[in-house]
Amino acid sequence: MRALIVYESMYGNTRLIAEAIGRGLAPAEVILVPTAQAAGVNLSQVDLLVVGGPTHVHGMSRPRTRQGAIDAAVTPQRTLHLEADAAGTGVREWLAPLSGLVCRAAAFDTRQEGPILLTGHAAKSIGKHLLEAGADLVADAMSFLVTKSTVLVPGEVRRAEAWGAMLLKQVTAPPRHPSVDTGSITIAT
Repeated sequence: MRALIVYESMYGNTRLIAEAIGRGLAPAEVILVPTAQAAGVNLSQVDLLVVGGPTHVHGMSRPRTRQGAIDAAVTPQRTLHLEADAAGTGVREWLAPLSGLVCRAAAFDTRQEGPILLTGHAAKSIGKHLLEAGADLVADAMSFLVTKSTVLVPGEVRRAEAWGAMLLKQVTAPPRHPSVDTGSITIAT
């Protein structure tokens, strides 16, 4: 089985979660690609497509919110470190032209800890775009949490590995056929 994880990461948290999901998908062949480098990836050879990104302003990032994250990292009093591809293509832009997917898929995000009503989450929109592009979602959208100081909440990496293992089981398990209770059948002669 071949899995592709496409992710957008500003400060490294989403990349760490993508890497952990990849470890959970072992022994499958796993390829991790930042969205800024994913334009030429051949999706026709993928059995499972996992897509994730950070939550910005209650949803997927936009060029303006990515610029805001970049600006926050270059402020002298900040200790944030930008990922090499932070200024590149985001998940929203990468997903927009997709169509005709014939693979299974899953969506994840990183978001600040707190109620979803206050933080929002990008994974639901990512999943919706994957469905519209033709993918078959194998799991509910998943959020992994970061603190207000922009570090992963303890245990989130382990939770991401477990989620990856669950995705692998979902994709490689034989199809389930509902059992049919025929009851007792009487044949009249």
